Amino acid sequence: MMKYLSIIICLMSGVWGSLQASSAAEITVLALGDSITEGGEHFVCYRKFLPEMLKAKGMPYTFIGPKKDSDSAHAGYSGKNTAYLASIIGDVYMQYPADIVLLHSGHNSFSKDRPVAGILRSTDSIVRTILQINPDAIILIAQVITAGKLPKYDYIPELNASIADYVENSKYADHLVLVDQAEGFDWHTDTIYDKVHPNAIGARKMAARWLAMFRVMEHL
Repeated sequence: MMKYLSIIICLMSGVWGSLQASSAAEITVLALGDSITEGGEHFVCYRKFLPEMLKAKGMPYTFIGPKKDSDSAHAGYSGKNTAYLASIIGDVYMQYPADIVLLHSGHNSFSKDRPVAGILRSTDSIVRTILQINPDAIILIAQVITAGKLPKYDYIPELNASIADYVENSKYADHLVLVDQAEGFDWHTDTIYDKVHPNAIGARKMAARWLAMFRVMEHL
């Protein structure tokens, strides 16, 4: 964890400092993921709370993306997996080259397919594409929230351990920040009836996790 914190402090001190040098500057944010990012009719997503949390802290930001709802713009795609995001990120990010990308992706696969290696390959593809377009981008990569829909999501603990290893050892590590969305998230109390999608309590927890890293960057 100290390594991750040192990386983000060193890298973001320049990015954040240059943005703050102009009073008109706002940091752009792209929320990228599946339905947990997009939200839905019967459940809440973290974007319902995160923009207001950031605003309350007086932090400059603008959420951008190809989709927009009453909460913010975003790039959340319900029902889609990480491979799908990898296939579209080039087009999406060319149009919306945000300073910061929030990536929460790892659901919508099946344990029986042993998907972890493929998810990591797709994650790496997303990272490479973003940094080819914007070499100064910062990508916050989440260890995904836990789910009680089993055995479908039995692979999530393995995935989250692998995500942590990827962030630490990637050759792009100086642009990556690990955000542990699984820590403190309890699907028994933090999801709706499907045991996957967050309720208001779970969505607030997710927003708070993202916010914690924004606050680190704010105080550089």
